[in-house]
Amino acid sequence: MKSMVIGGIILIIALIAGTYFVAGDAFNSDDYINSLTMLGAIAIITITVFVALKYVNQIKNDKATGELAEDNWDGIGEYKNPIPTGWGLAFIGVLVWLFWYWSFGYPTNGFSQIGQWNEETIEYNKKFASKWENPSDETLTAMGESLFLVQCAPCHGVDAEGIGGKAQNLTHRMSKESVEDVIRNGANNFKAEYPAGMPPMMLSDDAEIDAVSSYVAGGFKGEQPAAFGVCAGCHGADGKGIDYVAPNIVSYDDAVVMATLTNGKKGSIGIMPSFKGRLNPTQEKALATYIRSLGE
Repeated sequence: MKSMVIGGIILIIALIAGTYFVAGDAFNSDDYINSLTMLGAIAIITITVFVALKYVNQIKNDKATGELAEDNWDGIGEYKNPIPTGWGLAFIGVLVWLFWYWSFGYPTNGFSQIGQWNEETIEYNKKFASKWENPSDETLTAMGESLFLVQCAPCHGVDAEGIGGKAQNLTHRMSKESVEDVIRNGANNFKAEYPAGMPPMMLSDDAEIDAVSSYVAGGFKGEQPAAFGVCAGCHGADGKGIDYVAPNIVSYDDAVVMATLTNGKKGSIGIMPSFKGRLNPTQEKALATYIRSLGE
């Protein structure tokens, strides 16, 4: 037992020294919380080591005694002994500490910069929603332009032309090349909004793919190719989409822009990240309104 105690003391010293070596700089400040944390670490290390030594010693030397319960399993019985006093006191102590921490303890009752920021953000969002509850299209366009220059211009360019083709050109709905790519390879960018997605090679004839791509990219002007009937089954004869089936391929309507902001999208220079939670619904609508105005 003596050698176990000596070994336990050496282990405690080593663990405390290791803790101080890793986080010692934090305890040189004037923040008493850091000092309390170190004291707590020392207490936990000491108690843990000596409790472990106590039970190791008991396992080696103690013999089970007491009154056996009537029930047994495969000849293995259970003694009717009370719980260890130390375990019971520790359990009650943890409960007392829990209620103290919930009611008065640090940091639940202390100042929090994150908490203050959250409160101020919630209050600001309430004022914003109230002020712009029913904005006009002109107001939405102006608001959307400001948002675009901050959030979107780094990739799409201040003129929204995609910085030399490295990102989607937003001044028109889509290019012929992108339409052809979707026809040949399919797409499923908005699984939540349009669960089925679009399978590849809905059209297989090169001439038909070329005709449909030119028609869609050209803004649905001129005579509609007969092959577009395959597309109309999901996108509608006018190309304006069907809810939960396929998106609008004529213009950037609110649903398409909001789905893109929520889910992100694979692009030429990488993957556009999701903007979910970064913009409120009014700002998303404003951005969609501004992007549509670019094509006008």
